[in-house]
Amino acid sequence: MHTQETDQAIAQAFVAARRSGQGMATYPGPAPATLADAYRIQDAAIAIDGRAVAGWKVGRINAPLDAQLGANRLAGPIFADAVADDGAAMPVFADGFVAGEAEWLLHVAPGFAGPVPADDAATKAIIDEVRIGIEIASSPYPGINADGPCVTVSDYGNNAGLVLGAPVAGWADLDLCAISIATRIDGAVVGEATAATMLDGPYGAVRFLLANLMARGIDVSGGLWVSSGAVTGVHQALVGQSVSASFGDLGQVSCTLTQAQPR
Repeated sequence: MHTQETDQAIAQAFVAARRSGQGMATYPGPAPATLADAYRIQDAAIAIDGRAVAGWKVGRINAPLDAQLGANRLAGPIFADAVADDGAAMPVFADGFVAGEAEWLLHVAPGFAGPVPADDAATKAIIDEVRIGIEIASSPYPGINADGPCVTVSDYGNNAGLVLGAPVAGWADLDLCAISIATRIDGAVVGEATAATMLDGPYGAVRFLLANLMARGIDVSGGLWVSSGAVTGVHQALVGQSVSASFGDLGQVSCTLTQAQPR
């Protein structure tokens, strides 16, 4: 059973591990069995961490766990100091879990106060920018994904940063789900797909996230990035490798993975 004390202890352990840059061999307490427990741990960790949040990652919960948990997506914070430009060196936890993910990045304009939009047209109306990008998925705990969505949620949704690629001109008139995306590690293609395979697409990810955050009492009015989900998959990588993603005619974005240092 999860109590406020166990939630705080797990959150403290994850924040301490992330600050140290080191891995952790085992999950630091009883693993959460519900998304409610998992988000309470995440919220506690955000408060302990103290850094500004610039946006949120959205990930998918696959069947049959989506039915069991009552959600088909999950969310985690992206801290402002972990948002970088194309070509950046991105710190990851070498002794934990490390992956790169090609993602559409959508920015919700400042001033949004609800209600959550009902469809893509209404969602576009609250977005002021779309970019190509890479989410850096990394946790000190190597079992972060293998142990299931609740464990993933409990440690920042397995996020360790965001690489901002080029802005997408005329995004509102493009079908983001029709553009072929390829992810490469050290130049070798590791995945190709379109966002058409991703539930109700990038705009649906925005709607999910806003509903999730508002239900948790988190202020969404200041503007925020939404890393809308791994289009070509979650591609595990190693410190020293480069991760790049090409978005058809829209260009390419890349980064190099480096060992996280104490902070």
